[in-house]
Amino acid sequence: MSKTDGQISMPVIRRLPKYYRCLCTLEQSGVDKISSRKLAEIMNITASQVRQDLNCFGGFGQQGYGYFVATLRQEIAKLLGIDTIKNTVIYGIGNLGRAVLYHFDFEKFGFQLKGLFDKNPELVGTELAGFIINDDSKLDKFMSENSIDAAILCLPTTSAGAVVEKLYAAGIRNFLNFSHYDIRTNYPDCAVEDVHLSESLMTLAYLMKSKDRNN
Repeated sequence: MSKTDGQISMPVIRRLPKYYRCLCTLEQSGVDKISSRKLAEIMNITASQVRQDLNCFGGFGQQGYGYFVATLRQEIAKLLGIDTIKNTVIYGIGNLGRAVLYHFDFEKFGFQLKGLFDKNPELVGTELAGFIINDDSKLDKFMSENSIDAAILCLPTTSAGAVVEKLYAAGIRNFLNFSHYDIRTNYPDCAVEDVHLSESLMTLAYLMKSKDRNN
């Protein structure tokens, strides 16, 4: 029997995308079936951890038989919610926003980009990748007419607070947050995934230093 979402730990949830990527690669390589031991080796975790993780959602294999790769990938896609499309916008079309726009495959991961927003008057009204960049004056109407589910914030911290307030007022409760603004503190009912590139760089710096110490 599977647990409810509130009973499943974040480490388990954060491993689901890794399972999904791994299974996609296996499926593309023509692998039909895989054991928990082999999947664990690829994931660099234990076979016991694989079984425990998947059992949180009811389990998808048979003891001694393993998992059907395509079926497990599809089931994990459903668990992640990427089997249904969620409409999204990008707010902040500077260098980071443009990088996200041009290099992220939205639909592959269950999102459809519907529009772009920015406060820079030099950008507003211009076209980028087939989208007209809008300003805040069109926010409420655009969100309503396009049934927007989520916003991707590519803004500096100093600008993010006011933008989140406007997006929240327009009904947005889901954010991919590249800014360092703490959305959860002021809006605890929102689903937020924070992306801190600086933290990743600092983690890399630590690992490099640790490696040097051990050599």
